Amino acid sequence: MKDGYIKVAAATPKVKVADCPYNTKLIIDEMEDAREKGVNVLVFSELTISSYTCGDLFLQGPLLRDAKKGLLEVREASKGSSMVVVVGVPYAVGQKLYNCAAVIQNGSILGLVPKTYLPNYSEFYEARHFARGSKKVKEIRIGEEMVPFGTNLLFQCQEMEELVIACEVCEDLWVPLPPSTRHALAGATLICNPSASDETTTKEIYRRNLVSNQSARLISGYIYASAGEGESTQDVVYSGHNLICENGSILAEAKRFTNETIYAQIDLQRLSTERRRMTTFFDEIEEEYVTVPFSMEMKEVELERIYPKTPFIPSDRKERDKRCDEILTIQAMGLKKRLEHTRCQHAVIGISGGLDSTLAVLVTARAFDMLGLPRENMICVTMPCYGTTDRTYQNAITLMKRLGATLKEINIIKAVEQHFQDIEHDETIHNVVYENSQARERTQILMDLANKYNGMVIGTGDLSELALGWATYNGDHMSMYAVNVSVPKTLVRYLVLYYAETTEDKALTDVLMDVLDTPVSPELLPPVDGVISQKTEDLVGPYELHDFFLYYVMRFGFAPKKLYRMAKHTFQGEYDTQTIYKWLRTFFWRFFAQHFKRTCLPDGPKVGSVAVSPRGDLRMPTDASVNLWIQELDELKKELAIE
Repeated sequence: MKDGYIKVAAATPKVKVADCPYNTKLIIDEMEDAREKGVNVLVFSELTISSYTCGDLFLQGPLLRDAKKGLLEVREASKGSSMVVVVGVPYAVGQKLYNCAAVIQNGSILGLVPKTYLPNYSEFYEARHFARGSKKVKEIRIGEEMVPFGTNLLFQCQEMEELVIACEVCEDLWVPLPPSTRHALAGATLICNPSASDETTTKEIYRRNLVSNQSARLISGYIYASAGEGESTQDVVYSGHNLICENGSILAEAKRFTNETIYAQIDLQRLSTERRRMTTFFDEIEEEYVTVPFSMEMKEVELERIYPKTPFIPSDRKERDKRCDEILTIQAMGLKKRLEHTRCQHAVIGISGGLDSTLAVLVTARAFDMLGLPRENMICVTMPCYGTTDRTYQNAITLMKRLGATLKEINIIKAVEQHFQDIEHDETIHNVVYENSQARERTQILMDLANKYNGMVIGTGDLSELALGWATYNGDHMSMYAVNVSVPKTLVRYLVLYYAETTEDKALTDVLMDVLDTPVSPELLPPVDGVISQKTEDLVGPYELHDFFLYYVMRFGFAPKKLYRMAKHTFQGEYDTQTIYKWLRTFFWRFFAQHFKRTCLPDGPKVGSVAVSPRGDLRMPTDASVNLWIQELDELKKELAIE
């Protein structure tokens, strides 16, 4: 359960209608299996012990007697295990019968949560048998123990404060204001729902959206266990459509009509972090709740859940293409507004033949088309110097010709040499002065050309470079509108690829594909045998790792040790322990040390949930200390025995 992970399951036994002893045995067998699999929270379907479709048999004494007996047997079977089990049972309190979710752990019934909303329409007639649950919690005797009974119950783990469990039952979720909304506002992070939702055409879509959307609205985990095969088919059929969701994402989903038990890992730390970030999530409620504490053995949960290697990019091709088109449009619309506002008729872009400048010019072309401006008003400038290779040079020229832009070539070698003389720098010393002088000379040219044409310099730098500070201050760091400012490097590739695959210009496709195949480089050092000698990822690390770190640091505030664990699991077989650690340390060090470059960023459009604008998403002091993060990394280094 390290790093906030818990393993959960939703189970649908193949029950026999009204056969409580048989069903109880199935429940206990499933509990044993879940225990062996390391499950922390196990949820069964609605009225599991009796089955849901008993009809008027719910009014019969023998059924209720055996259902209670079954509940006590499940309680007894839970001894010696810290796994929390939620099982459905009909239970009489006083002279009323309630449809309940029983929360059981280690030989004790922690609480009994009655259903609030009883459907009594169409095929449902629950109000015929059951009474509506009350919010007010009272104590009832079950066997030899006193058990809290009521809807306003929370079950909190003493060893893991982020784990707060609450229950609602089936129809409770389908009403305008589900009880789970109140539960979450009172502090619940994990909602358990024993359900019996029958199957009709297209209902699965609604059900899936309902569960995932509720988990998103509540910023919670949600375990939905539904009745399946074994229930009566006299009038309806149940499919066992089990779902486990986390903050809008479906982590696991059962194949319908199979009574499949599903498993998933829920990240409670992520949920708690997200709630803190969402200032509109009020964690206070006027209603009174009773919190039942329980203890759970804190075992190591082996990481099983799958994290995408490229969290900024959808894995589904259709969704990815849709996302790429949307992002290109957002970028172009942002630039369109800025051009309109400033009445600029020209754009000035430095073209290197690399990925970022290619994306910037594609976005600019789209914005010009939206405005009805001629593309020849795009002044694209290639400025070869010491590190320029023929490959990138030719790609830049071809790209501009295919897009119909005006191409200018300005060789900056003489200007840079003069600058070296002025500042008394030996040009044979290829240090940061040597490199940044070239970048700043290029920016000066672009700015002055913008003045000449009454135009605007379009920034090309991307989000990943800004996160790492991989930009020359007042060089490529500066522009008048930065269209790529919130697009990470891994996504830049897919945006250019999408453009290449959707354009009807075969020659343009070819040059874009070659740009994609070119190593990422600032080209500030002389090439070797005509080939790029300075590869960015050799210097600062693989962008796929840095973008992975960036997403989970900015989006969820994850700590270094957790990030390392996630990256090791996600990139298993691709990067070894030492490599992941090395670049994780590099990420945090550069992220803090280079923040001064981000606090004076030019304007640019936000396209996703992660951005570093000092005016919006990242209001961080430029002199903040990285010590806490480095200390944790030092501890990790010792644990890993890295030299």
